[in-house]
Amino acid sequence: MLRTLSSLAVSICKDGASTASLVLSGRKPKPANVNKIEDMSFLHSFGIECRTDSMLHCQPALTQIPVLQIVKESQQQHGLRHGDFQRYRYLLLILMDAERAWSYAMQLKQEANTEPRKRFHLLSRLRKAVKHAEELERLCESNRVDAKTKLEAQAYMAYLTGMLRFEHQEWKAAMEAFNKCKTIYEKLANAFTEEQAVLYNQRVEEISPNIRYCAYNIGDQSAMNELMQMRLRSGGTEGLLAEKLEALITQTRAKQAATMSEVEWRGRTVPVKIDKVRIFLLGLADNEAAIVQAENEETRERLFESLLSECRDAIQAVREDLKPDQKQREHSLEGDSGKVSNIQYLHSYLTYIKLSTAIKRNESMAKSLQKALLQQQRSEEDGKRTPRPQDLIRLYDIILQNLVELTQLPGLEEDKNFQKEIGLKTLVYKAYRCFFIAQSYVLVKKWSEALVLYERVLKYAGEVQSGAGAFTNSLKELPDVQDLITQVNAEKYSLQAAAILDANDNPETESPSLVKDGKPLSERFETFCLDPSLVSKQVSLVHFPPGFQPIPCKPLFFDLALNHVAFPPLEDKVEQKAKSGLTGYIKGIFGFKS
Repeated sequence: MLRTLSSLAVSICKDGASTASLVLSGRKPKPANVNKIEDMSFLHSFGIECRTDSMLHCQPALTQIPVLQIVKESQQQHGLRHGDFQRYRYLLLILMDAERAWSYAMQLKQEANTEPRKRFHLLSRLRKAVKHAEELERLCESNRVDAKTKLEAQAYMAYLTGMLRFEHQEWKAAMEAFNKCKTIYEKLANAFTEEQAVLYNQRVEEISPNIRYCAYNIGDQSAMNELMQMRLRSGGTEGLLAEKLEALITQTRAKQAATMSEVEWRGRTVPVKIDKVRIFLLGLADNEAAIVQAENEETRERLFESLLSECRDAIQAVREDLKPDQKQREHSLEGDSGKVSNIQYLHSYLTYIKLSTAIKRNESMAKSLQKALLQQQRSEEDGKRTPRPQDLIRLYDIILQNLVELTQLPGLEEDKNFQKEIGLKTLVYKAYRCFFIAQSYVLVKKWSEALVLYERVLKYAGEVQSGAGAFTNSLKELPDVQDLITQVNAEKYSLQAAAILDANDNPETESPSLVKDGKPLSERFETFCLDPSLVSKQVSLVHFPPGFQPIPCKPLFFDLALNHVAFPPLEDKVEQKAKSGLTGYIKGIFGFKS
């Protein structure tokens, strides 16, 4: 496609009867006798402006190419929204050649994680992209190109150059290129309207972490703090810097982990000898701070998933350390003290962090769903799946399951304060679960069931308030049960009013002739009622398949009395067999019988 398009452009420039020429080339074509008007219109469909000799003698107009806008719109329309760099390899002359090489390089960067040899091809494609960007910048130096396009071409060239130097780990050259790009885009953002400035500001935000990363590698230690703040605000940097920033944070924590030797939890100090666990525990506070400072729900959810992933890796490292010692783990209780081993207690601590984080994540999702339910009551949007109380019930079920697992952690079975604290938390979430179950019954007008569940909510909430006492601080992060009590009392009055209105409306709206008892037609011939289903495709005529009916079994007779019957003697009625011998033989010959 590229060769066909290029040869077509050359043929028009050299052989066109109208002597068309590409505006960006700035060169006057040679006259020819072959008409290429159709080819000119074909090139025009690709955004290439062609002009005839008669046009060249007129006052030349300045050419304007919104480079960044084309790049961004093309990326969004051709796969980059979902990270599909392979789809983004298409052609639009020099600018699109540069984008094609860049997108191929980004695809190779993804694949290089598992195939390191592809990194050489990645660098080759980046160099190719820089070469095309240089050609674009050179062409834009023409006096037929306006100042905005020239600046955008220079910024684009600086951006690709910075990316190439970044991959080569030439930090100083990369930072200079990124700074040049940033400066140009900031000037352009200030010079145009707010709508046009959005694209420029987005690009500035994208390259700012790269600049700070380069500064850190050059020797600016303050840049690390700025990178961490960027990560906390955005929930994870995307693009070229993502993996390098995570690796840098891990390396920094690894240096700090060398000084960490133990951790204290619930009054017990245990040594930490596994490096992966040390790194995770050192970054735990930063990750929790990032979750608190998250600006939106999507960022918060991404941070929760990242923290849970790191926690699972740390737990797996502890499990691997426990495997060689399985026989000893069976006798892990230490005689007099009754405490589990240090490595087992560390495993319980990490599991506690994982389950507690999962509870916080599900609680955050529940709050989002509650807000969505309130908004749904005010305004309904068509075409979108609206949240339901059942979604919240499922989340609270998962939370309650996590709390059950917390009570079963080795080493905490005898910790009465811990068990009571978890018990109070369980009551809080049970109260909220019952509340939303009641809400689901209200939607289907099951007033009695909903009222019973509301009473149970009040019961759970009262138990929490009476048993809180010394656990007030640990229950601060949980939903407030007092707000729940106030809401339940209001819902109860609304429910009773709705039930009364529904009971008064039923006699007026229902007609005996329209009531259907669910029997098929074959069983209600004597009763007349209007049944709209009789004229539908799902008419109920008979029960099919028919139900089973009990029938009597064929009796089986067993002669059990035969062995106990005394029969009369029959010897006198039985013919005696004559004695055999010579006399009998002679009598038999002569016909004598006895």
